[in-house]
Amino acid sequence: MVGGLRTLAVPFVVPGPCGVAVRDRLGRLTAHDEMVLRAVGAHQGALASGDLKARCADGLGHGADTWAARKRELTGVSSSRIAGAITKATHDQWALARRCQAAHIQKLAAGINMLRHRLSLPIGEKGTKRAAGGYRSKSEWFRKSRRLAMLEARHAAAVAEWQAGRVRVVRGGKRLLNTRHHLAQAQLTEEQWRERWEAERWFIGADGESGKRFGNETIRVTPDGEVSIKLPAPLAHLANARHGRYVLTSRIAFAHRGAEWADRITANRAVAYRIHLDTGRGRWYLTASWQRPVVKTIPLETARARAMIGVDTNADHFAAYLLDRHGNPVGDPHRFPYDLSGTAAHCDAQIRHALTRLIHWAKQAGVAAIGIEDLDFTTEKTREKHGRKKRFRQLISGIPTGKLKARLVSMAAEQGLSIVAVDPAYTTLWGAQHWQKPLTTPHRKMSRHDAAGIAIGRRTLGHPIGRRTAPPPHDRSDRAGHRTVQAGSGDRGREGTRPPATDHAPGGVPPSGKRKREPSASNTVRDAPSTQQWVQDSLTHTG
Repeated sequence: MVGGLRTLAVPFVVPGPCGVAVRDRLGRLTAHDEMVLRAVGAHQGALASGDLKARCADGLGHGADTWAARKRELTGVSSSRIAGAITKATHDQWALARRCQAAHIQKLAAGINMLRHRLSLPIGEKGTKRAAGGYRSKSEWFRKSRRLAMLEARHAAAVAEWQAGRVRVVRGGKRLLNTRHHLAQAQLTEEQWRERWEAERWFIGADGESGKRFGNETIRVTPDGEVSIKLPAPLAHLANARHGRYVLTSRIAFAHRGAEWADRITANRAVAYRIHLDTGRGRWYLTASWQRPVVKTIPLETARARAMIGVDTNADHFAAYLLDRHGNPVGDPHRFPYDLSGTAAHCDAQIRHALTRLIHWAKQAGVAAIGIEDLDFTTEKTREKHGRKKRFRQLISGIPTGKLKARLVSMAAEQGLSIVAVDPAYTTLWGAQHWQKPLTTPHRKMSRHDAAGIAIGRRTLGHPIGRRTAPPPHDRSDRAGHRTVQAGSGDRGREGTRPPATDHAPGGVPPSGKRKREPSASNTVRDAPSTQQWVQDSLTHTG
């Protein structure tokens, strides 16, 4: 904290995506094909469930020896490559549960600290912008003291499980498992839920292997779209091709990144595949994924060399503003709305559509990078901090920070754009203070979110958010810096004073020959309403 304000983090260029995935439908499958896929998925899914149980039982005592022992057991009832894929998926799932457990402990600790702080204050004490106050009544204080005891018990139990290495994992998902008790609300029958539950617990996937034919020995896809599966040992009698393989009647053709995928399998480079059933549509899909070499991001100075777009993320829209390399706003604000009410698929489609429009506009503007806030609401959305502000907590929780980061980085990389992340502190407050009112005109409506986009863009470019800096302390020589920060060293008038804004100031008529406001209708009627219309000066001179 410096002067009551926290220290801002340094902007940085976000690294590009390290992998891609494409999907295509397995259409025109015969009844026998579906029977084989269901049998393979159920068999390997049971193996994956048993392996996850063994991994959770090992806890912190897991090592290379236990991993090798589990893989040997799975190899006898499947194959070496299938066993490797199952054990790798098990470790990834256990590690994810471990990270979620750590985040849960951190959230409980934040809530406990906030409750202890507010309970230590006198009843009725008002809070500030940076710290919450005391509770309003004795009854609320008593209820919060009960909640503090409950959170402390939960925190102690979670820490004990963390130290013992115990995690809670459900293959198929806890949400779908809980749906079993609310079938009427989910508009599902027991048979429909059972089918979805079994499909989510299947395992039909294989990791790629460079140097092998078409980059994968277990699930092989040829350049002409033929899909074949290496069956596990107990299901080898279902094979319809040599070497225990089953060839599907369906052919696939990836419309997106098809050329890149074809180049990889032709060169026998690793490609991972996964087959799954969408029970809602009754369709089978095949997903191909592969890693990309780590692309070196451009330096921050290179991203700042051209114009920049600052984007303010909100619960229902992106507010974007174009700035030149000196930090001057150019044109009008742009807003890209989206609706996050509805299913997860609908929300994802809305985010993709809004980001597509944003990236297309960035390409038209000719910028090299997009500036965005590095949002993280891990501790800022707890009920203990914001109290009765339920709508505000829902607003924060509704901002899709995780999906936004992943989608924006991957989509921008395909268009040759870089993403620069900046500290989100005070962008909305200072943007509204310095930019909302000056840029508001009868034909331009500026919101505080639009002004925040300017603040984010200026912070991305390395400029202060304020519209004008202090003059040099000694004189106007270059040894103390220029008077304005958003004017280039070769721009004329950069060291000059601000042009007069009224016709009462000396030199009331600017060089353009036009007055800054219209004269009053009468000089004798003192109480008549003013007809003055303020006109914003050029931002190159105002700083």
